[in-house]
Amino acid sequence: MSHRTTRSHETGASRKAAFVALTALAPISWGSTYYVTTEFLPPDRPLFTGLMRALPAGLLLLALTRTLPKGAWWGKAAALGALNIGAFFPLLFLAAYRLPGGVAAVVGSVGPLFVVGLAALLLGDRPTVRSLVTAVAAAFGVSLVVLKAGAALDLVGVVAGLLSALSMSAGVVLTKRWGRPEGVGALAATGWQLTAGGLVILPVALLAEGAPPALTGTNLAGYAYLALGNTAVSYVLWFRGIERLGASSVTLLGPLSPVTAAIIGWVALGQALGPVQLLGVAIALGATLAGQLTPRTSGTPAEVFSTGERKEPEPSAEPEAREVPR
Repeated sequence: MSHRTTRSHETGASRKAAFVALTALAPISWGSTYYVTTEFLPPDRPLFTGLMRALPAGLLLLALTRTLPKGAWWGKAAALGALNIGAFFPLLFLAAYRLPGGVAAVVGSVGPLFVVGLAALLLGDRPTVRSLVTAVAAAFGVSLVVLKAGAALDLVGVVAGLLSALSMSAGVVLTKRWGRPEGVGALAATGWQLTAGGLVILPVALLAEGAPPALTGTNLAGYAYLALGNTAVSYVLWFRGIERLGASSVTLLGPLSPVTAAIIGWVALGQALGPVQLLGVAIALGATLAGQLTPRTSGTPAEVFSTGERKEPEPSAEPEAREVPR
């Protein structure tokens, strides 16, 4: 292997590792949602909380970028916003209210399996044994962390949890397929989705929960954190990661959210983590790490990372990156 090829391998691997680390900050941040919700926000207002996470963050990004969709992207942005935010948040909260927290987390952890199937259908990504095994291992690890003995099941809650995972998974795959319009940055595209999703939640929240509650300074601080760090910044990192990494790879970072929630509960709320929970953390983190490893190909990591596909060298010209399906 030439010195130039070795350096290309190292550069590609470093770039991918950096994007994986940045993208991982999103589910880690989402793992703090339960703590912030229970300690800072008014009780029994899940839809209002979803609305306050999405709409202010989306409007802020629109104000910063001053860029609106054009042509077919009005429909695409609306569809992505509905899947990633508008349907996902209410279904997620419905599952959380109908199921014990551990059961809801385990039901939601099947998302990587949905992504594997949808990526095969919509992106032409053939599922591999490794992707299936890591997805199952991640769900199993999450179940050890959060599932309690004797946890009750509720059919409506289970269906809502599965639909929330399916909605987010479809949004992840379509985000990878469609990408972004040429010349439009990640901030603007994320602002479109958050605004569209927030507008989907708005009438549902008003009909189901009525007028907004009176808010204290603590409530406002909690909502500010959820809208800015937990949503605006995190979703920019998440969607950017989907574009640069494989859909299945990004979704396998999802178990970092319940693992983070469990660690915060242990540190901040005094919730015990026994040997079984620690084993689950190790399994979930191991599956997450395995899901980020690049399969061996004759292409360099830089080539695989930048396009998501192998590049076939041409005899008389420099190889060009193949366009990711959009």
